[in-house]
Amino acid sequence: MQLGFVSAILPDLTLEEVLAFAGVTGYDCVEVMCWPKGVADRRYAGVTHIDVNSLADSASALASTGVAISGLGYYPNLLTPDDEESKTGASHLKQVMRAAQTLKLPVVSTFVGRDWTRSVDDNWPRFRAVWPDLIKFAEDHGVRIAIENCPMLFTRDEWPGGKNLGSSPALWRRMFDEIPSPNFGLNYDPSHLVWQQMDYIKPLRDFKSRIFRVHLKDARVDRDRLDEVGILAHPLDYHSPKLPGLGDVNWGRFLSVLGDTGYDGPICVEVEDRAYEANLDARKRALVQSHNYIRQFITGED
Repeated sequence: MQLGFVSAILPDLTLEEVLAFAGVTGYDCVEVMCWPKGVADRRYAGVTHIDVNSLADSASALASTGVAISGLGYYPNLLTPDDEESKTGASHLKQVMRAAQTLKLPVVSTFVGRDWTRSVDDNWPRFRAVWPDLIKFAEDHGVRIAIENCPMLFTRDEWPGGKNLGSSPALWRRMFDEIPSPNFGLNYDPSHLVWQQMDYIKPLRDFKSRIFRVHLKDARVDRDRLDEVGILAHPLDYHSPKLPGLGDVNWGRFLSVLGDTGYDGPICVEVEDRAYEANLDARKRALVQSHNYIRQFITGED
């Protein structure tokens, strides 16, 4: 496995600076964010380390470092009830796929999306209308799509359904039955199963052929708070995203089972720990600490 991180936590740095920091810190790779340039509408969004409409600007940075690009990332809500937003997001995702093909990168990570005010069944017609075309486009461009399993159900504007359908094994099965393409899979993050009170090990075996990428983020559930507010409360009322090793994920077991399934690709730290967000130095320390913790479980590249 190759240890990397998600570049969204370093929006202050250029791509060249991100890759240089990764190399000095000991990381093998970086998942690079490719949002369209503009104002972000949520935390960790809107970061553009590669402008997919101007790849030439990134060529020198990519050529001057030994740190690999694990894949490209863009995480909009493609099933939003705002049709124009959905179409704009789908168009940009296709541009990200074109960039991945040009850069010879096999994976683009994203969200399925969801109309958070409607049930899963009521979302399904939109899923059928939007996603088969996108996966066919991915096939035609030699790219695999990895869906992160975050429910996107944290803030009050995402209540009650969350803004991403691909949040549970039952829904992954339904998506893959609907679109059985080998280019359609998961960017698996165990932390989201932790706070949903689900087994985060079993899916490693059940979906081993569909796990294209892995995010390393931890989650700490406050059991006293959960007993007070219950699982129907806003999720951030009873849990906190944390750095690997500071939450409830057993990383030794997780990475051991992941390796046993045959997965040997990138595993990328995703920093969303508010305790490390005061400034750029704190966020860099978060990446150093995460590297040092996870590296004990995997070897570096030869």
